[in-house]
Amino acid sequence: MLTQEKYIQRNWKPIIKEFEAVLGKKGVIVRREELITYECDGLASYRQRPDVAVLPKTTEQVAQVVKICNKYSVPFLARGSGTGLSGGALPIQGCVLIVTSLMRQILKVDLDNQRVVVQPGVINNWVTQTVSGAGFYYAPDPSSQIICSIGGNVAENSGGVHCLKYGVTTNHVLGLKVVTANGDIVDLGGQVQEMPGYDLTGIFVGSEGTLGIATEITLRILKSAESICVLLADFTSVEAAGAAVSDIISAGIIPGGMEMMDNMSINAVEDVTAMNCYPRDAVAILLVEIDGLDVEVKANKKRVIDICKNNGARNVTSANDAETRLKLWKGRKAAFAAAGHLSPDYYVQDGVIPRTQLPYVLQEIENLSEKFGYKIANVFHAGDGNLHPLILFDNSIPGELEKVEEVGGEILKLCVKVGGSISGEHGIGADKKCYMPDMFSPADLETMQWIKQVFNSKGLANPEKIFPTPRTCGEAARAMSQKKFENVEKF
Repeated sequence: MLTQEKYIQRNWKPIIKEFEAVLGKKGVIVRREELITYECDGLASYRQRPDVAVLPKTTEQVAQVVKICNKYSVPFLARGSGTGLSGGALPIQGCVLIVTSLMRQILKVDLDNQRVVVQPGVINNWVTQTVSGAGFYYAPDPSSQIICSIGGNVAENSGGVHCLKYGVTTNHVLGLKVVTANGDIVDLGGQVQEMPGYDLTGIFVGSEGTLGIATEITLRILKSAESICVLLADFTSVEAAGAAVSDIISAGIIPGGMEMMDNMSINAVEDVTAMNCYPRDAVAILLVEIDGLDVEVKANKKRVIDICKNNGARNVTSANDAETRLKLWKGRKAAFAAAGHLSPDYYVQDGVIPRTQLPYVLQEIENLSEKFGYKIANVFHAGDGNLHPLILFDNSIPGELEKVEEVGGEILKLCVKVGGSISGEHGIGADKKCYMPDMFSPADLETMQWIKQVFNSKGLANPEKIFPTPRTCGEAARAMSQKKFENVEKF
């Protein structure tokens, strides 16, 4: 690991000169005012300005930049749109930021074989827009899909509201062209779903840039369903909504998406969007999307309505036309942004629990809210137990961030306690690395480190992410907040 002293004493002039020879002067950003743009990702509580940012446009340029970084032992990390919520694209002192936002070409569309090849800077929603006219779509749809990049989706293994039925990013990546940590260009996977040999594509997706940088991504696209229906059920208790979720899955129905929002989130969304489609007095609402053949959708629609009403739903409304369906989903996808109107700041957590534990965990989150004195809004992918509690606070008050991090840590430990995970789709990054020992054994972490060593032997690719440093840093969130990012400005 490079020392802070080496970072500080580095002579950047020859490095920048070599970058400019590859990318031109416009492709290398060194001015302090411009570098501020890249000092954090969606986790804005911690910021570190990179020393240099580069803007490649091709795989070959990325490879040359990485080789220059290796030549001078300079750490580097890739950044897409910067929408990540775990600090995965947070720069470290003395690093080069490789920004892929200019790599935004859709290189190939192969409708016959249901695949699309894109560069990493392509926006998630562009893929569906490109193929929707032919009756296809790209399934993974994070809430930030109108701005998040495919490269970032690959790095974090992003999900979305439809991951219950169709899976997360790794289930839709067929192959990758990758620039390794030493600057070599290699191909992983292929043109079909299952390839012989080691699943290197599966290892790479979700590795958060610690194994290399994906520069071309082959995606699987799906045929649009014959019929789609979205149901909105409102409940007078969270427990009832949670029971409905379990009963729907137990009945053998796999919805395209199944989302839950609590009362605080409902009212925040309505205040911001003014859509007037969510009942403000509901304790919780359940959004259920059913897709497939028309006869299948009609049958499952009736079954879901019956299950919801049997679990105490006051009303169940349905939307079959595209405009109304999109309106209902728009509200759910606006939930994170809407939370910004409830409080000066909020801290988003991302954990996974078994569906059967939903009522218990939500009650425990409420207990934590009362214990620490912070309001917590809950928005989550109910079908696969992926929670997104939003802890509301005021970062201008000294010490509040540390307390909120502690609350977030308690929620993650709760998820692990009931048999869940510390991350569903937001990644580990810099934010949650200290909780890795709570979920994985020392042998597990050592095995992961060995794999990282194979791809990233010098440790230059996105250092200080995923793995706890030092090993004991997971002992307490307060200790973490004091030690991590010592040279990073707090806001």
